Amino acid sequence: MEQYFVDLHVHIGRSSDGHVIKRGTANNLTFENIAYEARYRKGINVIGVVDTISPYVIKDIEKLIQDGDLSELEEGGFIYRDDLVIIAGAEIETREREGGSAHSLVFFPYLDDIKAFSQEMAKHMKNIYTNSIMSHLTLNELSHIALDMGGVYIPAHVFTPYKGVYGNCTHRLGHVYDGDVLDNIWAIELGLSADSYMACQLSELDGVTFLSNSDAHSLPKMGREYNIMRLSGLSFNEVVLALKGEEGREVVANYGLDPKLGKYHRTFCLKCDRIVEGQPPVTECNLDKRHRIVMGVMDRLKLISDGDIDCYDVRPPYHYQVPLEFLPGVGPKTIDKLIDEFGTEMDILHNTSYDSIAAVVGDKTANMIIKAREGSLQMIHGGGGKYGKVEG
Repeated sequence: MEQYFVDLHVHIGRSSDGHVIKRGTANNLTFENIAYEARYRKGINVIGVVDTISPYVIKDIEKLIQDGDLSELEEGGFIYRDDLVIIAGAEIETREREGGSAHSLVFFPYLDDIKAFSQEMAKHMKNIYTNSIMSHLTLNELSHIALDMGGVYIPAHVFTPYKGVYGNCTHRLGHVYDGDVLDNIWAIELGLSADSYMACQLSELDGVTFLSNSDAHSLPKMGREYNIMRLSGLSFNEVVLALKGEEGREVVANYGLDPKLGKYHRTFCLKCDRIVEGQPPVTECNLDKRHRIVMGVMDRLKLISDGDIDCYDVRPPYHYQVPLEFLPGVGPKTIDKLIDEFGTEMDILHNTSYDSIAAVVGDKTANMIIKAREGSLQMIHGGGGKYGKVEG
């Protein structure tokens, strides 16, 4: 068994020939560029790429296979240049009949499965070519389709106020999924504004694997949150075993932003343009309760929790690690210099010594990186769609 870096939520912005795949993402966020960035700059071992059900992206995958840069594994997934495994899937938005919308991640082992799922989802979408996320389905309907077709189904960033199942649709999963689906939800994605210890306030998640993924909308954001999985090798099937916690495969650690840095950590008043002060749960503006607010993840969890559950001894550790681009004074040129010297961002964040870093970029930056590694940086809370900040 070995330990591997795994990020299961990266978006595609454009196809290789320039077609828009997902709006609000970087123009250079193509399937091939994601693979290259993960392999050569980030040091990630398994990357989950969503938006692959767009026929434009399927065409890109087929071209990479034809050129010999990508091949399918017998155990599922795609191998890129010998040592990066790509899990292909989709992020799908659904809407409940009673109101509220949410995002879900769906992954499949083989290209033929992705093609079949693409054809099915085209029946439930307006234009799968350039908007492969918006569907006319409910959470329960989507999950049944995905599971019936042999996919892995994972509720995405479950606590966020706009597109999370807990944040926007329900306070209990059994209200939106039937029993057959609940038995096959092996993992949920925490999202940037929550960590394992916050999520443990919901007892119905006992035994469900927690994932910390980047939800990257640009190449630099890849790996800002990730997991370390213990696997016997790199493949789709191995990742599934880890999600289920079977046969010695498992998530052994989560790495992510301190939830204070997340865009939706605390309740935010849109009228006052500020985080609303107060002990959670804060459910209204303390200046005028008529003001429109965006409820924070911490506040929402306090509202729907069924007790504070101590999961420090039963859950993998959650490490608060700040990626290089979030650090004050660490810009693209500094990151390039570090990667040129030390290999990948994972090597820099996990392994490179203070003295080695300082010799390349100076003591101030080295001190900041070591503090990020240790989780000792000071933070300003985020909320209302605005990231928190690192003070140093």
